Amino acid sequence: MAKMMTKSQIAGYIANKFELTKKQSTQILEELATLAAKQARNGFVFPGVGKLVVVKRKARMGRNPQTGEPIKIPAKTVLKFRIAKAMKELALK
Repeated sequence: MAKMMTKSQIAGYIANKFELTKKQSTQILEELATLAAKQARNGFVFPGVGKLVVVKRKARMGRNPQTGEPIKIPAKTVLKFRIAKAMKELALK
């Protein structure tokens, strides 16, 4: 099984593909990540890949796995990434 690409490998690929320096392509990746983090509360769409959405989870009852004792899990807000349908179809071919 192939290994995941690292940030450096992705930056190198982008640099070669678009004739940029590796430093410029790394800056583009970092700026995209920063923009996604800033806009996540409003929803951030990465066209063709997916979108970041904020989801509110309700409070619920859970169990301590060691003792089996019931515990209350508080409500919280989480960030989820939803894969675009087209990306899912391409990736799972």
